[in-house]
Amino acid sequence: MSKIQVNGKEQILETASISILELIKLNKVLNADMVSVQLNGEFVDRKEYSSTLLKTNDEVDFLYFMGGGSID
Repeated sequence: MSKIQVNGKEQILETASISILELIKLNKVLNADMVSVQLNGEFVDRKEYSSTLLKTNDEVDFLYFMGGGSID
């Protein structure tokens, strides 16, 4: 078992080791192909999601970047 923070909330994992990709699936992240992930304050390259393993006390944030602006 391990304890991590996901978007500021504590989450207990049943396994000692899980990848970022598995965590995305476990949390049923919407639009998973559009989410960016920060691990302990550092962005993780999308191609490393399946190989980056989380450990106890890691902090993970799922981020969505949205374009926008004002029309004047």
